[in-house]
Amino acid sequence: MPIRLSFHPQKNNQPPQVIIHKPVPRVPPLSTLYPDQKEGGKQVPSPQDTNERQRIGELLAELNELIGLKTVKRLVYELQAYLAIQRQRAKENLLTDTPVLHMIFKGSPGTGKTTVARIIGNLFKEMGLLKKGHVIEVERADLVGEYIGHTALKTREQIKQALGGVLFIDEAYALARGGERDFGKEAIDTMVKAMEDYKNNLILILAGYRDEMEEFLEANPGLYSRFPLHIDFPDYSIEELLAIAEQMLKKKEYQLTEEAKIELEKILIEKTRSASPEHNGNARLVRNLIEKAIRRQAVRLVQQPNLTREDLLMISSSDFYQEKEEA
Repeated sequence: MPIRLSFHPQKNNQPPQVIIHKPVPRVPPLSTLYPDQKEGGKQVPSPQDTNERQRIGELLAELNELIGLKTVKRLVYELQAYLAIQRQRAKENLLTDTPVLHMIFKGSPGTGKTTVARIIGNLFKEMGLLKKGHVIEVERADLVGEYIGHTALKTREQIKQALGGVLFIDEAYALARGGERDFGKEAIDTMVKAMEDYKNNLILILAGYRDEMEEFLEANPGLYSRFPLHIDFPDYSIEELLAIAEQMLKKKEYQLTEEAKIELEKILIEKTRSASPEHNGNARLVRNLIEKAIRRQAVRLVQQPNLTREDLLMISSSDFYQEKEEA
Protein backbone atom coordinates (compact mmCIF):
# COMPACT_ATOMS: atom_id res chain seq x y z
CA MET A 1 0.00 0.00 0.00
CA PRO A 2 1.68 3.34 -1.03
CA ILE A 3 2.19 5.90 1.78
CA ARG A 4 2.53 9.66 1.18
CA LEU A 5 4.46 11.92 3.60
CA SER A 6 3.88 15.66 4.05
CA PHE A 7 5.58 18.23 6.28
CA HIS A 8 3.54 20.89 8.04
CA PRO A 9 5.46 23.72 9.74
CA GLN A 10 4.49 24.43 13.37
CA LYS A 11 4.36 27.70 15.38
CA ASN A 12 6.97 28.93 17.84
CA ASN A 13 9.82 27.56 15.81
CA GLN A 14 8.77 24.00 16.47
CA PRO A 15 10.13 21.35 14.12
CA PRO A 16 7.85 20.42 11.24
CA GLN A 17 5.35 17.66 11.94
CA VAL A 18 5.45 14.59 9.77
CA ILE A 19 1.98 13.44 8.74
CA ILE A 20 1.50 10.04 7.20
CA HIS A 21 -1.30 9.82 4.60
CA LYS A 22 -2.60 6.31 4.17
CA PRO A 23 -4.91 5.85 1.19
CA VAL A 24 -8.50 4.89 2.06
CA PRO A 25 -8.97 1.25 1.04
CA ARG A 26 -11.46 0.75 -1.79
CA VAL A 27 -14.57 -0.97 -0.57
CA PRO A 28 -15.80 -3.54 -3.12
CA PRO A 29 -19.45 -3.38 -4.15
CA LEU A 30 -21.91 -4.90 -1.74
CA SER A 31 -22.97 -7.41 -4.39
CA THR A 32 -19.49 -9.00 -4.42
CA LEU A 33 -19.33 -9.28 -0.65
CA TYR A 34 -22.89 -10.40 0.00
CA PRO A 35 -24.42 -11.66 -3.25
CA ASP A 36 -27.85 -12.17 -1.71
CA GLN A 37 -27.98 -8.82 0.11
CA LYS A 38 -29.62 -5.61 -1.01
CA GLU A 39 -27.84 -2.48 -2.22
CA GLY A 40 -29.70 0.79 -2.43
CA GLY A 41 -32.89 -0.97 -1.35
CA LYS A 42 -32.84 -3.31 -4.36
CA GLN A 43 -32.01 -6.97 -4.65
CA VAL A 44 -28.52 -7.48 -6.06
CA PRO A 45 -28.37 -10.66 -8.18
CA SER A 46 -25.30 -12.82 -7.87
CA PRO A 47 -23.41 -13.92 -11.01
CA GLN A 48 -24.93 -17.37 -10.53
CA ASP A 49 -28.43 -15.88 -10.45
CA THR A 50 -27.67 -13.84 -13.57
CA ASN A 51 -26.49 -16.93 -15.47
CA GLU A 52 -29.52 -18.86 -14.32
CA ARG A 53 -31.87 -16.13 -15.49
CA GLN A 54 -30.13 -16.01 -18.85
CA ARG A 55 -30.46 -19.77 -19.35
CA ILE A 56 -34.11 -19.70 -18.26
CA GLY A 57 -34.71 -16.85 -20.70
CA GLU A 58 -33.14 -18.87 -23.51
CA LEU A 59 -35.38 -21.87 -22.74
CA LEU A 60 -38.51 -19.71 -22.65
CA ALA A 61 -37.43 -18.18 -25.97
CA GLU A 62 -37.06 -21.69 -27.40
CA LEU A 63 -40.58 -22.47 -26.19
CA ASN A 64 -41.88 -19.26 -27.72
CA GLU A 65 -40.37 -20.17 -31.11
CA LEU A 66 -42.64 -23.22 -31.35
CA ILE A 67 -45.50 -22.68 -33.76
CA GLY A 68 -48.94 -22.42 -32.15
CA LEU A 69 -49.43 -24.01 -28.70
CA LYS A 70 -50.58 -20.72 -27.13
CA THR A 71 -52.34 -22.43 -24.22
CA VAL A 72 -49.37 -24.72 -23.60
CA LYS A 73 -46.94 -21.78 -23.60
CA ARG A 74 -49.14 -19.77 -21.24
CA LEU A 75 -49.31 -22.62 -18.74
CA VAL A 76 -45.53 -23.18 -18.83
CA TYR A 77 -44.91 -19.44 -18.35
CA GLU A 78 -47.32 -19.40 -15.41
CA LEU A 79 -45.67 -22.44 -13.89
CA GLN A 80 -42.17 -20.97 -14.25
CA ALA A 81 -43.30 -17.65 -12.75
CA TYR A 82 -45.06 -19.40 -9.86
CA LEU A 83 -41.99 -21.47 -9.00
CA ALA A 84 -39.71 -18.42 -9.23
CA ILE A 85 -41.93 -16.48 -6.82
CA GLN A 86 -42.05 -19.41 -4.41
CA ARG A 87 -38.25 -19.30 -4.27
CA GLN A 88 -38.33 -15.57 -3.56
CA ARG A 89 -40.90 -16.11 -0.80
CA ALA A 90 -38.64 -18.73 0.76
CA LYS A 91 -35.76 -16.22 0.85
CA GLU A 92 -38.00 -13.82 2.77
CA ASN A 93 -39.07 -16.59 5.19
CA LEU A 94 -42.65 -16.51 3.90
CA LEU A 95 -44.88 -19.55 3.62
CA THR A 96 -44.36 -21.51 0.41
CA ASP A 97 -46.09 -24.37 -1.35
CA THR A 98 -44.37 -27.54 -2.47
CA PRO A 99 -46.03 -28.13 -5.84
CA VAL A 100 -46.59 -31.54 -7.35
CA LEU A 101 -45.22 -31.29 -10.89
CA HIS A 102 -46.25 -34.62 -12.43
CA MET A 103 -48.19 -33.99 -15.64
CA ILE A 104 -50.64 -35.38 -18.16
CA PHE A 105 -50.07 -34.42 -21.82
CA LYS A 106 -53.14 -35.00 -24.00
CA GLY A 107 -52.96 -34.72 -27.77
CA SER A 108 -52.26 -36.38 -31.11
CA PRO A 109 -48.77 -37.42 -32.26
CA GLY A 110 -46.72 -34.59 -33.74
CA THR A 111 -48.26 -31.82 -31.64
CA GLY A 112 -45.08 -31.00 -29.70
CA LYS A 113 -45.53 -33.07 -26.53
CA THR A 114 -42.01 -34.53 -26.46
CA THR A 115 -40.42 -31.20 -27.42
CA VAL A 116 -42.23 -29.38 -24.62
CA ALA A 117 -41.27 -32.14 -22.17
CA ARG A 118 -37.58 -31.59 -23.01
CA ILE A 119 -37.91 -27.83 -22.51
CA ILE A 120 -39.67 -28.35 -19.18
CA GLY A 121 -36.96 -30.77 -18.02
CA ASN A 122 -34.20 -28.29 -18.82
CA LEU A 123 -36.21 -25.42 -17.33
CA PHE A 124 -36.68 -27.24 -14.01
CA LYS A 125 -32.98 -28.12 -13.98
CA GLU A 126 -32.00 -24.47 -14.30
CA MET A 127 -34.44 -23.58 -11.52
CA GLY A 128 -32.87 -26.17 -9.22
CA LEU A 129 -35.90 -28.47 -9.13
CA LEU A 130 -34.17 -31.31 -11.00
CA LYS A 131 -30.51 -32.31 -10.88
CA LYS A 132 -30.15 -33.31 -14.53
CA GLY A 133 -33.28 -32.29 -16.43
CA HIS A 134 -32.94 -35.04 -19.04
CA VAL A 135 -35.93 -36.88 -20.53
CA ILE A 136 -36.26 -40.65 -20.73
CA GLU A 137 -38.98 -41.51 -23.26
CA VAL A 138 -40.63 -44.93 -22.89
CA GLU A 139 -43.77 -46.78 -23.88
CA ARG A 140 -45.57 -49.90 -22.69
CA ALA A 141 -43.04 -52.35 -24.16
CA ASP A 142 -40.24 -50.69 -22.16
CA LEU A 143 -42.10 -51.16 -18.87
CA VAL A 144 -44.20 -54.31 -19.05
CA GLY A 145 -42.53 -57.68 -18.69
CA GLU A 146 -43.50 -61.20 -19.70
CA TYR A 147 -43.83 -62.90 -16.32
CA ILE A 148 -44.63 -62.09 -12.70
CA GLY A 149 -42.05 -59.75 -11.20
CA HIS A 150 -40.48 -58.89 -14.55
CA THR A 151 -42.58 -55.74 -14.99
CA ALA A 152 -41.57 -54.21 -11.66
CA LEU A 153 -37.93 -54.89 -12.52
CA LYS A 154 -38.17 -53.27 -15.97
CA THR A 155 -40.13 -50.29 -14.67
CA ARG A 156 -37.70 -49.67 -11.80
CA GLU A 157 -34.81 -49.75 -14.27
CA GLN A 158 -36.42 -47.03 -16.42
CA ILE A 159 -37.17 -44.99 -13.30
CA LYS A 160 -33.55 -45.32 -12.21
CA GLN A 161 -32.37 -43.94 -15.57
CA ALA A 162 -34.81 -41.03 -15.28
CA LEU A 163 -33.83 -39.94 -11.75
CA GLY A 164 -32.92 -36.28 -11.73
CA GLY A 165 -35.05 -35.70 -14.80
CA VAL A 166 -38.30 -36.59 -16.52
CA LEU A 167 -39.79 -40.01 -17.27
CA PHE A 168 -42.00 -39.46 -20.32
CA ILE A 169 -44.41 -42.36 -20.91
CA ASP A 170 -45.95 -42.17 -24.38
CA GLU A 171 -49.32 -43.83 -25.01
CA ALA A 172 -49.57 -44.37 -21.25
CA TYR A 173 -53.19 -45.54 -21.59
CA ALA A 174 -51.84 -48.79 -23.08
CA LEU A 175 -50.72 -49.78 -19.58
CA ALA A 176 -54.36 -50.37 -18.63
CA ARG A 177 -55.51 -52.05 -21.83
CA GLY A 178 -54.98 -55.65 -20.75
CA GLY A 179 -57.49 -55.95 -17.91
CA GLU A 180 -56.99 -56.86 -14.27
CA ARG A 181 -54.55 -59.71 -14.92
CA ASP A 182 -52.37 -57.71 -17.26
CA PHE A 183 -48.89 -56.79 -16.04
CA GLY A 184 -49.51 -53.17 -17.01
CA LYS A 185 -51.19 -52.57 -13.66
CA GLU A 186 -47.97 -53.65 -11.96
CA ALA A 187 -46.10 -50.99 -13.92
CA ILE A 188 -48.60 -48.35 -12.77
CA ASP A 189 -48.25 -49.44 -9.12
CA THR A 190 -44.45 -49.33 -9.39
CA MET A 191 -44.58 -45.81 -10.84
CA VAL A 192 -46.91 -44.59 -8.09
CA LYS A 193 -44.49 -45.87 -5.46
CA ALA A 194 -41.57 -44.18 -7.21
CA MET A 195 -43.46 -40.89 -7.22
CA GLU A 196 -43.41 -41.01 -3.42
CA ASP A 197 -39.88 -42.39 -3.04
CA TYR A 198 -38.31 -39.85 -5.41
CA LYS A 199 -40.76 -36.95 -5.16
CA ASN A 200 -37.93 -34.40 -5.10
CA ASN A 201 -35.87 -35.94 -7.89
CA LEU A 202 -38.27 -37.20 -10.56
CA ILE A 203 -41.12 -35.87 -12.68
CA LEU A 204 -43.48 -38.21 -14.52
CA ILE A 205 -45.31 -37.16 -17.66
CA LEU A 206 -48.03 -39.46 -19.01
CA ALA A 207 -48.86 -38.73 -22.64
CA GLY A 208 -51.29 -39.95 -25.25
CA TYR A 209 -54.38 -39.28 -27.34
CA ARG A 210 -56.90 -37.04 -25.56
CA ASP A 211 -59.85 -39.45 -25.41
CA GLU A 212 -57.75 -42.48 -24.51
CA MET A 213 -56.00 -40.59 -21.71
CA GLU A 214 -59.37 -39.51 -20.29
CA GLU A 215 -60.53 -43.14 -20.25
CA PHE A 216 -57.24 -44.20 -18.66
CA LEU A 217 -57.63 -41.67 -15.84
CA GLU A 218 -61.26 -42.62 -15.28
CA ALA A 219 -60.22 -46.26 -14.92
CA ASN A 220 -57.47 -45.23 -12.46
CA PRO A 221 -59.09 -42.45 -10.39
CA GLY A 222 -56.21 -42.38 -7.91
CA LEU A 223 -53.95 -40.95 -10.63
CA TYR A 224 -55.93 -37.71 -10.99
CA SER A 225 -54.68 -36.27 -7.72
CA ARG A 226 -51.13 -37.49 -8.38
CA PHE A 227 -51.00 -35.74 -11.77
CA PRO A 228 -52.48 -32.30 -11.10
CA LEU A 229 -51.14 -30.62 -14.25
CA HIS A 230 -53.13 -31.49 -17.37
CA ILE A 231 -52.00 -29.90 -20.64
CA ASP A 232 -53.93 -30.18 -23.92
CA PHE A 233 -51.97 -30.12 -27.17
CA PRO A 234 -54.38 -29.18 -29.98
CA ASP A 235 -53.95 -30.24 -33.59
CA TYR A 236 -52.29 -27.67 -35.81
CA SER A 237 -54.25 -25.63 -38.33
CA ILE A 238 -53.22 -25.58 -41.99
CA GLU A 239 -51.69 -22.13 -41.48
CA GLU A 240 -49.64 -23.43 -38.54
CA LEU A 241 -48.50 -26.48 -40.50
CA LEU A 242 -47.28 -24.19 -43.30
CA ALA A 243 -45.43 -22.06 -40.76
CA ILE A 244 -43.83 -25.20 -39.32
CA ALA A 245 -42.74 -26.23 -42.82
CA GLU A 246 -41.09 -22.86 -43.46
CA GLN A 247 -39.43 -22.96 -40.04
CA MET A 248 -38.01 -26.43 -40.73
CA LEU A 249 -36.73 -25.34 -44.14
CA LYS A 250 -35.16 -22.19 -42.75
CA LYS A 251 -33.14 -24.23 -40.25
CA LYS A 252 -31.90 -26.39 -43.15
CA GLU A 253 -31.23 -23.29 -45.32
CA TYR A 254 -33.93 -23.98 -47.89
CA GLN A 255 -36.85 -21.83 -49.07
CA LEU A 256 -40.17 -22.46 -50.78
CA THR A 257 -41.08 -20.69 -53.99
CA GLU A 258 -44.53 -19.07 -53.97
CA GLU A 259 -45.81 -21.86 -56.22
CA ALA A 260 -44.36 -24.45 -53.84
CA LYS A 261 -46.21 -22.86 -50.89
CA ILE A 262 -49.49 -23.14 -52.78
CA GLU A 263 -48.74 -26.74 -53.72
CA LEU A 264 -47.78 -27.71 -50.17
CA GLU A 265 -50.95 -26.11 -48.81
CA LYS A 266 -53.07 -28.17 -51.21
CA ILE A 267 -51.32 -31.38 -50.14
CA LEU A 268 -51.75 -30.60 -46.44
CA ILE A 269 -55.46 -29.88 -46.91
CA GLU A 270 -55.90 -33.13 -48.83
CA LYS A 271 -54.00 -35.27 -46.36
CA THR A 272 -55.59 -33.82 -43.23
CA ARG A 273 -59.07 -34.22 -44.70
CA SER A 274 -58.49 -37.81 -45.73
CA ALA A 275 -57.27 -38.84 -42.25
CA SER A 276 -59.14 -38.82 -38.96
CA PRO A 277 -58.20 -35.80 -36.81
CA GLU A 278 -56.22 -37.84 -34.31
CA HIS A 279 -54.18 -39.53 -37.06
CA ASN A 280 -53.31 -36.61 -39.34
CA GLY A 281 -49.65 -36.63 -38.32
CA ASN A 282 -49.39 -32.92 -37.58
CA ALA A 283 -45.74 -31.80 -37.47
CA ARG A 284 -44.55 -35.31 -38.32
CA LEU A 285 -46.53 -35.15 -41.55
CA VAL A 286 -44.88 -31.83 -42.40
CA ARG A 287 -41.42 -33.19 -41.61
CA ASN A 288 -41.95 -36.18 -43.90
CA LEU A 289 -43.21 -33.95 -46.74
CA ILE A 290 -40.25 -31.59 -46.41
CA GLU A 291 -37.66 -34.37 -46.31
CA LYS A 292 -39.14 -35.95 -49.44
CA ALA A 293 -39.20 -32.61 -51.24
CA ILE A 294 -35.53 -32.00 -50.40
CA ARG A 295 -34.60 -35.39 -51.83
CA ARG A 296 -36.59 -34.74 -54.99
CA GLN A 297 -34.95 -31.34 -55.37
CA ALA A 298 -31.59 -33.10 -55.20
CA VAL A 299 -32.65 -35.53 -57.95
CA ARG A 300 -33.88 -32.61 -60.05
CA LEU A 301 -30.63 -30.65 -59.68
CA VAL A 302 -27.94 -33.30 -59.67
CA GLN A 303 -27.60 -33.47 -63.47
CA GLN A 304 -27.86 -29.72 -64.05
CA PRO A 305 -24.63 -27.83 -64.83
CA ASN A 306 -23.69 -24.45 -63.38
CA LEU A 307 -25.99 -24.48 -60.38
CA THR A 308 -26.50 -21.14 -58.65
CA ARG A 309 -26.96 -20.43 -54.95
CA GLU A 310 -30.64 -19.76 -55.59
CA ASP A 311 -31.01 -23.14 -57.35
CA LEU A 312 -29.68 -24.85 -54.23
CA LEU A 313 -31.88 -22.80 -51.89
CA MET A 314 -35.28 -23.06 -53.53
CA ILE A 315 -37.79 -25.89 -53.28
CA SER A 316 -40.12 -25.68 -56.28
CA SER A 317 -43.70 -26.88 -56.70
CA SER A 318 -42.45 -29.74 -58.89
CA ASP A 319 -40.69 -31.19 -55.86
CA PHE A 320 -44.15 -31.85 -54.38
CA TYR A 321 -45.92 -33.19 -57.48
CA GLN A 322 -45.30 -36.86 -56.74
CA GLU A 323 -46.56 -36.33 -53.21
CA LYS A 324 -49.77 -34.86 -54.58
CA GLU A 325 -50.27 -37.94 -56.75
CA GLU A 326 -49.74 -40.21 -53.73
CA ALA A 327 -52.27 -38.20 -51.70
